[in-house]
Amino acid sequence: MHDPDPPFRPVRRREGYLPLEDLGLIGDGATAALVGLDGSISWMCLPRFDAAPLFCGLLDQARGGHFTLAPEDLVEARQRYEPDTGVLTTEMRSPTGLVRVTDALTLRSGADLTDDAPADRAELVRSAVVLAGNVRLRADLEPRGGGQARALFSGLEVRSPRRPDLRLHLRSNRPLSGLHSTHDLRQGDRLDLVLSWGRFHRHHRFDADAMLRGTADAWRRWMKHVDYAGPEEPLVRRAAITLKMCDDWANGSLVAAPTSSLPAPIGGIRNWDYRYAWIRDAAFAVFALRRIGFRGEADAFLGWVLDAFEYSGRPRIMYGLHGSPVPDEAEDSELEGYRRSAPVRWGNGAADQRQHDVYGEILDCADQWLLSGGEIQPVLWTSLAELADAAGRAWRQPDQGIWEVRSEGRVFTYSAGMCQVALDRAATIGERLNLPGPIAEWRASADQLRRRILDESWDEDAQTLSAHLDGGGTVDASLLALPLRHIVPADHPRMVATTTAIAERLSAGNGLLYRYLHKESPDGLAGDEGAFVLCSFWLVDNLIGQGRIEEADELYASLCARVSPLGLLSEQINPSTGELMGNFPQAFSHIGIIASGVNLARAKAGAQG
Repeated sequence: MHDPDPPFRPVRRREGYLPLEDLGLIGDGATAALVGLDGSISWMCLPRFDAAPLFCGLLDQARGGHFTLAPEDLVEARQRYEPDTGVLTTEMRSPTGLVRVTDALTLRSGADLTDDAPADRAELVRSAVVLAGNVRLRADLEPRGGGQARALFSGLEVRSPRRPDLRLHLRSNRPLSGLHSTHDLRQGDRLDLVLSWGRFHRHHRFDADAMLRGTADAWRRWMKHVDYAGPEEPLVRRAAITLKMCDDWANGSLVAAPTSSLPAPIGGIRNWDYRYAWIRDAAFAVFALRRIGFRGEADAFLGWVLDAFEYSGRPRIMYGLHGSPVPDEAEDSELEGYRRSAPVRWGNGAADQRQHDVYGEILDCADQWLLSGGEIQPVLWTSLAELADAAGRAWRQPDQGIWEVRSEGRVFTYSAGMCQVALDRAATIGERLNLPGPIAEWRASADQLRRRILDESWDEDAQTLSAHLDGGGTVDASLLALPLRHIVPADHPRMVATTTAIAERLSAGNGLLYRYLHKESPDGLAGDEGAFVLCSFWLVDNLIGQGRIEEADELYASLCARVSPLGLLSEQINPSTGELMGNFPQAFSHIGIIASGVNLARAKAGAQG
């Protein structure tokens, strides 16, 4: 549960690893890092989200590397964010004293985070101050594969054999003998460490406090744009910051998560690299951020989608952050995996899958781009029109679906629904702007496909729309997204029945939902998985659309209570233990916090009015 002022608690480890709920995220719009309750940074990729990690102890605590700043004989600790910022503090107690470490990936002084432009300084600040007693503080910087240091300028030049491309520089307000040091500090004493990987700041004044203040100020200026008054307001505000830390500010893209290979479940093989930009994630993020006042970020995502599509020449489900192809999937046999859950993977093999929802995602983004004041040039319109024609053919063909199954494809109902979205939005754009193309044909095809979805996927015996367009009564939580994409109204009788069927048949207990049942819908992979967080938020939205406000309110509150003490959510939750699972933090899950909160607030306001 999100707690702005959490109590101290013992540091726990499972198979040598911190649980995900004991990790905090910091970011600067270029990369991100995870800071543990034990003072360790066990994950940071440099210089960008999708680069090789400098520290990945998260995936192998012995060999992955880390940057730890912590007291010897750590007893207990707590973490919290500076209000409305991405600046994280970790307070750690030893038998002799209490120290607070403040961490941030720093931002340029005076940075305007509403700009679609870089704001990072390519610097990590770790600032420790002793609050009480005496503390022996350990500072250990261990890149993956080891590192060497030599005195240079006002600090240490750090070389990592695995990353010869990086020029690393470590500065401190106290003498450093090397990458591993101990410092005996008394109450009021400070140890400031700044790790840089851009240009060296040889002649710059060393003032870690000023860098932290400037970073916090930039975050708070950005948060003044939040327009939200509704349920779980502190958590919605935190979710907005988390999404912003998953945003690549230079390009306008959004990583699905800043991590790779965190398993769902523990010990399983469903370990994927999520440090890339999925078209559907960007589309859902647009819905969420625009509704709480962040039009600039929404427009940047829309522009990135259209740029990536135009640049690649064909629709892809995911892209690299610059719009380039995603690297081929490869296994890293040197790392044991989080809690010994191998394999560790880099790249993503689903990048070249056939997933027909991408047609609708791109054309829906184009429609929203126009509504936000953007323009579509003739060359782009030609490509979009070709995409609509392709969608008109593709919905009949098997694909791997929204969940990227690695089994033989089927004609998924949700994929067909998103082809309907493509046809509908192409017709809408053409009608609005009087553009060339078979507008009337697209409109007729969209209307016909909507009817086919309602008729052909309906299973009278099971009283539900089916996961596949040929019926059969198999349910899939992606059906809950049909009303969100304006394919089927939430209060349509068949959608109401489908919502009930999903809530019952895919229930993981206590409001949690599985995406699908593996016995009914084999996906080509061994093992089961946990409950998928976003699906439960989709259930909230459907309940709201059906006028079941009290049920939606209760479910929303129960889901929000499942976040970590810092307000972060992973991709999945273990239904038996409540443990967070999968890549962390997951952008999709935080989109759900925002979107469902907005929907619930509006529904309550309407009911009161």
